Amino acid sequence: MIRILLAEDEEAMRLYLERALIRSGYGVVSVDRGTAAHDMLVAGERFDLLLTDIVMPEMDGIELAQKAALIAPDMRVMFITGFSAVTLRAGQQMPNAKVLSKPFHLKDLVMEVDRVFQTATRSGLN
Repeated sequence: MIRILLAEDEEAMRLYLERALIRSGYGVVSVDRGTAAHDMLVAGERFDLLLTDIVMPEMDGIELAQKAALIAPDMRVMFITGFSAVTLRAGQQMPNAKVLSKPFHLKDLVMEVDRVFQTATRSGLN
């Protein structure tokens, strides 16, 4: 099963995303801040995708993704944000990461996550 580490500080959004991904067949572990996600990765937890909000307290999603790339270089990254200026910054600092801008439909999120892993499967990366 594909495992997703979801880092989202807004509780309602985190639960909403978690439920949609679980219903779509993904294993999801969710946390409310970047530092908690980082601690899980440092402890050796393995995930296939880091799905992270960009703007969070303690450690933003971009810093989390950069640190995660050092710990788990094969893990894919997808950002979610409600701030358009932050989207540009994310694209510059993590050019291989997908960025979804809020608001979005759950079907769009699931479709993008599916696409990440279909592409990887077709290229022989899984």
